[in-house]
Amino acid sequence: MRERIGSRRAKLRLYILLNVNRRLLSLVLAVAMFVILVALGAYAVPTFRQFMEQYAPTRYVFQAYVGALITGVTLVVSISLVVLSQEFGPLGDQRDRMSGSMGFRADVEDIFGSESPPEPNAFLRALVENTTEKAEALEEAADDEDDDFRDAVDELTDDIYDNESVVSDELEDRDFGEYTVVKAALDYNYSWKIHQARRLQNAFGETMNRDTRRKLIDLIDILGFYGPAREHIKTLYFQWQLVDLSRGMLYLSVPSLVTTSALALYLAPSSFPGTFLGIDNLIWIVSAGATAGSVPFLFLTAFILRLVTITKRTLAIGPFILRSEGRSNDIEWK
Repeated sequence: MRERIGSRRAKLRLYILLNVNRRLLSLVLAVAMFVILVALGAYAVPTFRQFMEQYAPTRYVFQAYVGALITGVTLVVSISLVVLSQEFGPLGDQRDRMSGSMGFRADVEDIFGSESPPEPNAFLRALVENTTEKAEALEEAADDEDDDFRDAVDELTDDIYDNESVVSDELEDRDFGEYTVVKAALDYNYSWKIHQARRLQNAFGETMNRDTRRKLIDLIDILGFYGPAREHIKTLYFQWQLVDLSRGMLYLSVPSLVTTSALALYLAPSSFPGTFLGIDNLIWIVSAGATAGSVPFLFLTAFILRLVTITKRTLAIGPFILRSEGRSNDIEWK
């Protein structure tokens, strides 16, 4: 997916938004916040301790942190529960969900000619590999067609082969819940492949023989199953991540709440006399306390950045291409 983006800055941004471990990103954000606060406090004029004696700002700041932590964590957990509430429903709704899932698998297995894998990563990998098999069959059938058609088929199948080799390796031996499964699903640009295949169908539909036309339709059909499968697995991943997010917020909020409450109640201008590395100890303590109070929200930020980025890149389903890097500049419209 990153290779389809032109600029190096955009590639780096996408790598940070999607590929970096969310806990590591939260830690980096926390360290950056701590360093900035210490640096600002070290160069404050007048000195921070004098400022504390005159205005006592930390009491109000940490009181605000306590309120924000309680309210924010409660709100995030409530939103997560609302999103997950779709799992709760009457028997009829659950039966409809089951029927839809079984019906989709049955349709896919008609094309596979065998039972489909139960694991999400293996199911996606089977779809991708089966697409390659259909592409190979189309390429063999195209040997009996004219040169223009063979060239167009070669362009399509080369794209499928190259993409499949990368995605299959990414999906091998992966457990659901890992971002690598969703990353591999995003790496397979099925929308562009459907568009290319449909252009072949429209441009050469009257000249290709029946067997070649059947092979091309089979390829379009299997590509059409990839979109719903990806969206379903993406939804399951989002639900999985919301559970992890809610649990992580609860784990982090307790020490953050204790730290900010203690500083709001007991920190005084005369506390922690002396210096460390030439910087007043009070600056270190206040900066650490503010960072600790912000950790749950930095954790939330890291998770939400990934989820909204995935959502933005998968808004459309089927042969709709929303991003400029995925568009073609040489489409001949008639």
